[in-house]
Amino acid sequence: MRTLTYFVAATLDGFIAGPHGEFDFFAFEGDIVPAILAEFPETIPVQGRGPLGLADAPNKRFDTVLMGRVSYEPGLSLGLTSPYPHLKQYVFSHTITSQDPQIEIVSGDAAAFVRGLKQQEGSGIWLCGGGKLAAQLLPEIDELIIKRNPVVLGAGVPLFDGAFTPTPFTLTGTCTFDTGVALQTYTRMAAA
Repeated sequence: MRTLTYFVAATLDGFIAGPHGEFDFFAFEGDIVPAILAEFPETIPVQGRGPLGLADAPNKRFDTVLMGRVSYEPGLSLGLTSPYPHLKQYVFSHTITSQDPQIEIVSGDAAAFVRGLKQQEGSGIWLCGGGKLAAQLLPEIDELIIKRNPVVLGAGVPLFDGAFTPTPFTLTGTCTFDTGVALQTYTRMAAA
């Protein structure tokens, strides 16, 4: 069965964006860059793939990306209607319509939709954001990979923006970088 991985940048205090969707404080520099390019090349959006030497790079872990509306809209506002054409792209929204034939809009039950995706043939499924969608999909998330950045916001969009739902995960890996970023991997604990 396919797995769902929430691979996302976050602050020390658990935010994935500022109160108004800001994310420019997440620097993509230093020694974490080659690690991300080597391990997760498919997570680089189309406008960065050529300049970073990934134009023809194969996908390593994921063949599908899931985005909430708020995660999708920054690129859309710049005319980027298909940010990950090298992946099957789903945008979860009740308010927007498809802007590109490579984007499928999902307006129904997100968790049920993902359970169906997990039953299909393919490789990993990447949840790239946002917090509201992550909360809806928490029962289906198999793995968290958090790029923990050394910055505190005090307010913003949390990793999971939903109801109080204690869900245990086990830390299975940590890699720290000179920039102060820690790449933390967690796996869902098996049900007792």
